[in-house]
Formats: sequence, structure tokens, C-alpha cells
Amino acid sequence: MGRKARNLLSGLFFTGCLLILDAGAPLHAATAASDPFAALRVTRITAGAPIAAFDLKNIEGETVRSKELAGKVVLLNFWATWCGPCKEEMPSLARLQSQFDPTQFQVVTITTDMHPQGIKQFLDHLGIRLPVLFDQNEDVSRSFMVRGLPTTVLLTQDGRIIGRAVGPRAWDGDESVALVRHVLEGMK
Repeated sequence: MGRKARNLLSGLFFTGCLLILDAGAPLHAATAASDPFAALRVTRITAGAPIAAFDLKNIEGETVRSKELAGKVVLLNFWATWCGPCKEEMPSLARLQSQFDPTQFQVVTITTDMHPQGIKQFLDHLGIRLPVLFDQNEDVSRSFMVRGLPTTVLLTQDGRIIGRAVGPRAWDGDESVALVRHVLEGMK
């Protein structure tokens, strides 16, 4: 095969690849727009057994039991003060919470940091009022298979995991609001 023929075939192959990639873009965009999990890059999990019950102390030293969250859609956010992306996403979690009735939807943060005063100062500085639970022995973190921070887990009203995100997100964006509404409506 001559040089011109190879160049022509290479050019046609490259053009064909671009057309295939371009044709797939609208399909992906449509899928992301119609699937609130995909739009936010949250891994959808088929709801299985309810989560393991837990009792953790909050920032005020009171015990919070997981059964107190029953009947609400819950966004559990595992974070730490030493985690830059965790601290950056915290204000967006508070703004997401402010868009919903706390009797129906609750953002709960869980940390293995054992410095309540430092955490209080951090949250007060930003004007954030979210529950902070302390996972001192990391039992809850292990039960949710937290391997990196931040990790966020979305629970249905009956306490089953329905979604999981590892890494920071803009939790106050339209995609997040749509995802919470989707779960609140029973994922119709």
C-alpha cells in the first residue's frame, strides 16, 4: 500500500473516531440529565439490607442513634478537618440541608477527628449548623467501607444505602437538589 493510501486511510479512521465520539456525547448528556445519580457522579447502589445500627456522640456529647434517622432521607458525609476537600464541600452540604425540611431530609456528618473544640471553631467560623457525630473507634466508617475522604452515602427513608460518592461534590447544585427530590419521591 502506498504512502498516499495509508495517509488517506489514517485520515478516514481518525474522522470516523471523531464522529463516533461526537455521536456518543449527546447520548451521555441525555443519560446524565435523566438520571440524577449519574448527573452528580453518585454510584447507584441497589438497596439491600438496612444499615447496621449505630450510636455515636455528637459535638455536644449527646448520643445519637441511627434509628433516630428513620423515616428521613439521610446524606451521611464522612470527613475530617485535615482533609482539604472535605472542608471545602462542607458549606455546600449546609446549603443543601437548608433547601429541605429537616423532618424529611437530614445531612449528618461523621468524623474520626476527636477535637470537638477545633471542629466547633471551624463550623462556627463558616456559620454551619450540621450535626457532627464522632466515630471514635471507626466502627461506623468501617461498616460503610469508607476508604477515602470525603465519602458520602445516601440512605432511603427505611435506612438502606441507595448511593455513594467518594470525593468532593458541589452538594448545593441543581443536580444534588434533584437527586434528593428523586429519593424523597420514592425514586419514581
